[in-house]
Amino acid sequence: MALSSFAGGSLFGTRFGDDPPRVIALHGWGRNHRDFDRCLEGLNAVSIDLPGFGASPAPPQAGGAALYADLVSPILDTCRTPAVLVGHSFGGRVAVHLAERRPAAIGGLVLTGVPLLHRAHRRGKPALRYQFGRILHRWGLVGDTYLEGLRDKYGSSDYRAASGIMRDVLVTVVNESYEKQLRSISAPVDLVWGDGDQAAPPEIAARAEALLADARLTILGGVDHFVPSGAPDALREAIDRRLDALA
Repeated sequence: MALSSFAGGSLFGTRFGDDPPRVIALHGWGRNHRDFDRCLEGLNAVSIDLPGFGASPAPPQAGGAALYADLVSPILDTCRTPAVLVGHSFGGRVAVHLAERRPAAIGGLVLTGVPLLHRAHRRGKPALRYQFGRILHRWGLVGDTYLEGLRDKYGSSDYRAASGIMRDVLVTVVNESYEKQLRSISAPVDLVWGDGDQAAPPEIAARAEALLADARLTILGGVDHFVPSGAPDALREAIDRRLDALA
């Protein structure tokens, strides 16, 4: 499919259908708009490359999911509203901010594999060498270059792959949690989760469901974090359910 531009040429992605879009799909970290090709076929929808991924340039400054919501928000003005937001992983972080800020424009959300809350049991502490390096840096005994080398060695694969503004964005968003946004969302939300999701375990979805005013949680057996590509039919079923409710 040919790329289209959005938001005054600052974002790129794919349009589905000929009429004004009713669905906006937002992909995960390190992914792109193609993740949703099988989910959106036959719909009036858009799937965009979030800033810094695919064909879309990086944001003008570092920030978290709220910054990304600001950058994506103009697309809602081209949609038939209320629209359905679909968010996978990082894209879901952005979607909850959009739903909180523009409730009249959002008729439903479909979220999958989104780190909406911190894990109930946080992972182990960073490597001892990295912890020691941070202490030395705090005391002024080693420089920024030394600390950055430790981050490259001991950081996540996403962290090692990112650089510049995008690395700063990643550091910001992985420390965010969205209790406030979840409690504020009035639109119905479908939570579609793989039971084998290690990046955002199902326990996060269960706790998020309890904070939402109107939510439905579906756990998919034998599916990992990548529901859009691994279980597109299940995700499409949830999208259709939200659209039918708006008809």
